[in-house]
Amino acid sequence: MNTIRTAMLLAAMTALFMGVGFLIGGPGGMMIALVIAAGTNLFSYWNADKMVLSMNRAVEVDEKNAPEYYAIVQALAKQAGLPMPKTYLIDSPQPNAFATGRNPQNAAVAASTGLLQRLTHEEVAAVMAHELAHVQHRDTLTMTIVATFAGAISMLGNFAFFLGGNRDNNPFGFVGVLAAMIVAPFAAMIVQMAVSRTREYEADRRGAEICGHPLWLASALDKIARGAERIPNPDAERNPAMAHLFIINPLHGERMDSLFSTHPATENRIAALQEMARQMGDSAPRTAERRAPVPPRADEQQSAGPWGKPAAPEQSAEPAKPNSNPWGRNPTGPKGRWS
Repeated sequence: MNTIRTAMLLAAMTALFMGVGFLIGGPGGMMIALVIAAGTNLFSYWNADKMVLSMNRAVEVDEKNAPEYYAIVQALAKQAGLPMPKTYLIDSPQPNAFATGRNPQNAAVAASTGLLQRLTHEEVAAVMAHELAHVQHRDTLTMTIVATFAGAISMLGNFAFFLGGNRDNNPFGFVGVLAAMIVAPFAAMIVQMAVSRTREYEADRRGAEICGHPLWLASALDKIARGAERIPNPDAERNPAMAHLFIINPLHGERMDSLFSTHPATENRIAALQEMARQMGDSAPRTAERRAPVPPRADEQQSAGPWGKPAAPEQSAEPAKPNSNPWGRNPTGPKGRWS
């Protein structure tokens, strides 16, 4: 079903691209847009994930230079029955995360250093479970392709004056160019938002199932949303077409659950997770062990979290001052960049 939806989305984005080309350059512009769209499809399938990671300056990590973070992803991937994805860190104080890749065998998950510093162990696990849910649902290919197309269409509209407007080639003249400048970015944005908003709820649900505790994810979403409001993400601001890839919109001023938001309102997502927790009987998210993907070690307390670490105390409404590098600590093993 996801394959059919992806094919339909690609067809819709290609038609939109051709329509913009027609408005700018008439039949000739439409054919040029078709060629560009075909090239964009091929490029997006094979390289869009690399482009997204590069634009966010993500650095691949492993069990040597980010042992706890890597172990979280590894345990969750096993719990979800997925291949181990490549694991990346983004050196950004804004707490956030995203997933990318054309399929589960070629997937990557990325978290910011701000996320790892400001969230508890369990909350980080819930966020990464959400991203693995996107991988499992094969959302990563669709969302990455949409990001590439939206960026290309928006850029085409922004440069419409330079690409068209000649009456000999464009039957609509200046009106067509103006329409392309206004309609093209707006239409691309609507498609982008529609794709992201529907899939975020599904990823929340499946992510909560993978980690076993909906309230972990609810707490994480609240902290990430508040952090994203206060802490800018310059890389995302320079490339707004990528905003829908993140678990919470990294751009400022996107809070309303309306047609013009790339994500559902955080309050609505939290409410859905709280309802899911009530149905599951999950009233003690930081101490329950019944769904833990990795059992605690014998030498640790029964109240430890699912990766064998003592349960984190409740935090105040304001995020705690981040430790130096809390997710790279490994007192007995090798130390890397985030040690």
